[in-house]
Amino acid sequence: MRTTLKRGVGRGHSENGNGTMQLPPDALGPIAIYHQPEPPRRTRRSLALTILGWAAVVVAVSASGVAGGAYLYLHQSVAAVAPRSQDVKVTARRLDLPVAGQPATALVIGYDRRASEGKNAPSRSDTLMLLRANPKSETISLLSFPRDLRTELVCPGRSSFSGKINAAYAYCGAKGTLETVRTLTGVPINYLITVNFTGFRQVVDKLGGIWMDVDRRYLNTHSGPGGYATINLQPGYQRLGGYQALDFVRFRHTDSDLYRNARQQLFVRSLKDQIRAGFSLRKLPQVVSVLTKNIEVGQGGGHDVSARTVLAYAVLAYSLPPGHVFQSRIDGLGGYSDLTTSSENISSAVREWANPDVESPKKATAVALGEKVKVKTPPAGETSVTILNGNGVAGSASNASYLLGQRGYAILTPPNGIPANAPNFSFFRTTVYFDATRKGAREAARKVAALFGSADVAKSSPAITALGNGAMLTTVVGQTFHGTLAAASVDQTPKRKEANVVPGTSAAIDLLRERQGKVNFPLMVPTVIEHSSWIDRERPIRLYWFDAKDPKHKTVRLTYKMGSNDYWGVQQSDWNDAAVLGSRNFVRNIGGRRYELFYSGPRLHMVVLRQGRASYWVVNTLLDKLPNETMLAIAKGLRPISKVRVS
Repeated sequence: MRTTLKRGVGRGHSENGNGTMQLPPDALGPIAIYHQPEPPRRTRRSLALTILGWAAVVVAVSASGVAGGAYLYLHQSVAAVAPRSQDVKVTARRLDLPVAGQPATALVIGYDRRASEGKNAPSRSDTLMLLRANPKSETISLLSFPRDLRTELVCPGRSSFSGKINAAYAYCGAKGTLETVRTLTGVPINYLITVNFTGFRQVVDKLGGIWMDVDRRYLNTHSGPGGYATINLQPGYQRLGGYQALDFVRFRHTDSDLYRNARQQLFVRSLKDQIRAGFSLRKLPQVVSVLTKNIEVGQGGGHDVSARTVLAYAVLAYSLPPGHVFQSRIDGLGGYSDLTTSSENISSAVREWANPDVESPKKATAVALGEKVKVKTPPAGETSVTILNGNGVAGSASNASYLLGQRGYAILTPPNGIPANAPNFSFFRTTVYFDATRKGAREAARKVAALFGSADVAKSSPAITALGNGAMLTTVVGQTFHGTLAAASVDQTPKRKEANVVPGTSAAIDLLRERQGKVNFPLMVPTVIEHSSWIDRERPIRLYWFDAKDPKHKTVRLTYKMGSNDYWGVQQSDWNDAAVLGSRNFVRNIGGRRYELFYSGPRLHMVVLRQGRASYWVVNTLLDKLPNETMLAIAKGLRPISKVRVS
């Protein structure tokens, strides 16, 4: 099956109407960083890891009252990540120009070269990820490409051929990877971030480790040339050091690239949670020093990225609302060492990535709980729009009217048959005027403005209202309108599913009873579990201190196995300030108990029950395979040991 899309397909989902999509200037959102094993140690396989960049950390500095010094330091740091290699300098000139204030797209290439290889040996790109930041919707989207994905490899000046996508870098350098991803997705790319493998372990260690949720027991003691890297991790929420985090995100011994990509994206979310929860200013110079030695950032047009641009996108990354980091996956992958899928699956993943459904967590919650969704923005069919020509280009108003009509909007024309012209033709930016007396008009105007991309929203004036013919919105198309609209968000509202659970008390109650006396809070028993699951045989339960060096909080982790590679868990503790608990989407009181809901897009990744001074976390699988209704049923089925009887 072909995975290649024709160049240009997919560019219609731009936010500015001219086919240009963009994203974080550089280490704005997650950045891929790697560790290269040292020769004296064991041989390590190549890896890829994405982390929230140093730019987001700078925001923590400026927010702490030292903005002046931080800004000067940022200028020096930005200069340190400017393109140094000829490869990146040449590739930067092939990037699409970014537009200030508009969404931007970055291609992250994580590469490594093993210490045992010769100086001129080609490096491999083991992480390829597209990042898209949209300041208007306050979202960051991630789309990872499995390194074994077979597609058309494109190298300027050479013949194209079919191969694994990670071979493009070894064959043709950064420009080959750029053109290969462009051809595959049809997405314009504004920034290039190349990341050397060597900095990963040092960065994690400089940060003091990363708090992550490890879904299961990971153990492999057999390594060596051609073998898998060794790993020894226990399940549960814990602080991982540099080598441990490296082992976790690169693991591919018993699963696949899909799971490895999920572990990388989990690292992104975990790092973001940790930075928001608190970051020591003393660590900043060390972290930035490591990062700037191992990354290069190229910008469309060949210009260096400015400190102002980095800081602007860093603010976006740091202040994202909960659940606004969206992770898209390529479905339908088949094969083992060579992965293939249809072009339709690639196209679908790109559409979802480019136009994330910001309201999906809210709608998913309403579906799972049977709530009525409160809609603030009127649907297209209930939104009347009059289009006026404000740029003097013949046919602009009629073209925009047709395009909006195709999206389901109710199109009106000016009264009494007068021409659909604005009071003047000097409008540079398209402006969507709303009738302030109409309920939901402002929200509807913002939605329409997003379709035009480079557009403003304003309250209607008497002169505009007179031409609007009673429409809720009157849109004046300016010079920024080039005849196309952005793609609408892909509705990701899941369909309701009945909770697929069975009685599960006997799976864990004896294990919990043995440990109840060793913690100072009541343990809970999952009385129902997902129907195909059972307590994991290898590491069913774990009692441990969250931080052995500073033992304040004990915790118990139950691990359940579902199928061959999927594990979900229940974490129980009295540590209520863990970084991961600070990014909830919603709180619901059900049956007199408080539940906090944590989403990854429309998928419920974690449900936290707060009871007394303890908290009980139901954590979904890496790929969020438990449906939302099943997650809620398991959480509602948690019962104190003292109130549970097994017949």
